[in-house]
Amino acid sequence: MTSFLVSLVILIVGYFIYGKIVDSVFGPTDQPTPAVRINDGVDYMPLPTWKVFLIQLLNIAGLGPIFGALAGALWGPSVYLWIVFGTIFAGAVHDYLSGMISLREDGKSISEVVGIYMGPLMRSIMRGFSVVLLVLVGTVFMTGPAMLLAKLTAMDFKIWLAIVLAYYFLATLLPIDALIARFYPLFGICLIVMAIGIMFGMLTGVGGHVMPELTLANLHPKADANPIWPLMFITVACGAISGFHSTQSPIMSRCLKDERMGRPVFYGAMVAEGIIALIWAAAGVTFYDGTGGLAAALAKGGPGGAVYDICVGFLGAGIGSTLAMLGVIACPITSGDTAFRSARLTLADWFNVPQQAWVKRLTFAIPLLAIGGALSQVNFGIIWRYFSWTNQTLAMIVLWTGAIYLYRKLDNKMISWMAAAPATFMSVVTTTYILQAKEGLQLPTSVTYPAGFVFAAVFLALFLKATFLNKSAD
Repeated sequence: MTSFLVSLVILIVGYFIYGKIVDSVFGPTDQPTPAVRINDGVDYMPLPTWKVFLIQLLNIAGLGPIFGALAGALWGPSVYLWIVFGTIFAGAVHDYLSGMISLREDGKSISEVVGIYMGPLMRSIMRGFSVVLLVLVGTVFMTGPAMLLAKLTAMDFKIWLAIVLAYYFLATLLPIDALIARFYPLFGICLIVMAIGIMFGMLTGVGGHVMPELTLANLHPKADANPIWPLMFITVACGAISGFHSTQSPIMSRCLKDERMGRPVFYGAMVAEGIIALIWAAAGVTFYDGTGGLAAALAKGGPGGAVYDICVGFLGAGIGSTLAMLGVIACPITSGDTAFRSARLTLADWFNVPQQAWVKRLTFAIPLLAIGGALSQVNFGIIWRYFSWTNQTLAMIVLWTGAIYLYRKLDNKMISWMAAAPATFMSVVTTTYILQAKEGLQLPTSVTYPAGFVFAAVFLALFLKATFLNKSAD
């Protein structure tokens, strides 16, 4: 219990201290935001800050901090360290910079922002990369809720899948205040109550379960085939850092009325997601009395089954459990719909197609959702693995973009390391993973470990060449 509580406190303190530092370095101003200057009544629209925060939280807090955290918990309580420090120094910095830089660039999608600071070649790569990731995210967050709803009701999985897909179509097409801004606050309350309920159940020892303390040992039931480095850092995904978030932050940069609210909306929402991930990681190893029991549960009923068991076990089969399950279902749905919406906006920015007319929105929405529906028939585990690596690779690219921005735009050049340091770390993680993973090159660790550091060193050298070693950059 002590390890969990200390981790929780560090996350909260990190928001107030390091979040304040990051915000002060960036320097919010009183200049009018895109929501005020552009306001097209569809995607650009000023909204109350509390709504923007809840929408941002629900956009980014999909299955990652729940399913990803449960999968990450297979390595034991050591996952707490990555969730806590990854959130504070990497994930929240990534989310804040992607949102605030987009805001400074008229709310442009992340692929366009990367192109501005990394060049036209990277813009072209990012356009395709972002759309692929967003469709994968939408597919993952379409399948997961349908699985849970099928488990809770007598309706078939495919029927629920069709219903979720129909909702995604409307949320992708309609103005942002028609569905998203109207219903997300209610879903946000469900999500928060769910997290608090699960945490309270653990802390009070419901069911006689004892929370394990932190250990650096690899407690994975198949530890020999699943080293902590780099597998755990990819598996946790959104619970510590997520490139997907950089595709969502521009949606809210088009709705934020005041730059000074960037810290609670962008940095704060990621810390809130880190807390959710911490709770679910702890719940996984606590409820099943260790990683062996958790692995058996995941093998038997999948992550959806584990979520159901934990909710019922800690909150009972009554109102508390139902509310918790609604939160878990709403959480991925509210990320899936905005994934497809963000894909539409990315394509619209790419081809410079204004989106005020609904016919033009249909041009992008129909093929995107058709592809997502087709991919939903592919094995969920395969989609999740490819999503996880693509997700973290995008985060790495966006952090490098943030480092370039900080170097070029601000007087104190050394503060660019606020983004460059986590970008270097994520470069090691992502390249090492794809070299040794089953869906990658499947090379031995004797090759992948040193190769990962070599790749990261190359990326770092390119950054230094473009900034500190390039006199013209000054």
